[in-house]
Amino acid sequence: MIPAVDALLKDIRNKRIAPVYLIHGDEPFYIDRIAEELEKVAVPVAERGFNQFVLFGKDTDAGAVLNYARRYPFMAERQLVLVKEAQQMNGINDKSAQTLFEDYALNPLSSTILMLCYTREDGKPALDERKAWVKAFGAKGKLLGVKKLYDNKIPDWVGEYCREQGAKVSPKACQLLADHIGNDLKRLASEIDKILINLHVGEEISAATVERLVGISKEYNVFELQKALSQRDVVKANQIVDYFGRNPKDNPLVVILAQLFGYFSKVLLVQASKDQSDKGLAPLLGVNPFFVKDYLSAARTFPLPKVAGIIHAIRRADAQSKGIDTPTMSESDILRELVFEVLH
Repeated sequence: MIPAVDALLKDIRNKRIAPVYLIHGDEPFYIDRIAEELEKVAVPVAERGFNQFVLFGKDTDAGAVLNYARRYPFMAERQLVLVKEAQQMNGINDKSAQTLFEDYALNPLSSTILMLCYTREDGKPALDERKAWVKAFGAKGKLLGVKKLYDNKIPDWVGEYCREQGAKVSPKACQLLADHIGNDLKRLASEIDKILINLHVGEEISAATVERLVGISKEYNVFELQKALSQRDVVKANQIVDYFGRNPKDNPLVVILAQLFGYFSKVLLVQASKDQSDKGLAPLLGVNPFFVKDYLSAARTFPLPKVAGIIHAIRRADAQSKGIDTPTMSESDILRELVFEVLH
């Protein structure tokens, strides 16, 4: 859990609630989680019919939102006005709308809790916290930006999420989920929740559990491909590549290349490090100490110039997947050519 998010959730659970909130960033999982927690706590269930308003940005504008915010609660202590996807509000980038929000945020109604959930959309700039209307929310309430986690932080997040749900999970299971799903926290949480429903009391989430319940092939996944490459197991590596070629929807090339790039980049770090101990390498690589031996093994298999060549080959494969230089090559052929280059 991001410390700032954790602190804000604790405040809400303990009913230390601010009059205005602006939660923004490119990680919708945390934005939604904060909104859900506020919905649970802000207004008692019996009073929500007249005092809890959930609006969606594309259907409203600043004036309409503030009309709700300025009304008084009906036979209740307070009301909640929650705007989801606030970045889609009509005119939200106009100076006039931003001035309306700034004026209200600096003088909020004590009986209203106003929350704007502002998710950065792909290709759009992040919300500028230097703007006056944004700073006004921080001055009188809570302003919080949440960024997407880096890929190397995802296994730790999986482990933490499982522990929050009261479940034990193995390091390999965390890594397998991270490799298969990536940094989509909503999907990760959904898959983990499915696993937990089917788990026996006291049972640990193992790699085998993930393979069985998430639908990951036990023998043919990127984790096993990395292992086959590091052991120079030509037959196994090509079996996995053939499987990927027959199941492209479940094994997109762009994801495979990203994971292989991350793997061999870490192997390069191992070779450059003077400290070859598990304790020293784990924080350098950003992995659980359980996996350090895999990178040490790969570093012994491939000399430094070869690893540099592999990383270059992965970059070239990525360009090919985008139609550069070889527009007619299939994803399967690109991966097969890359694996050949790694192993020979």
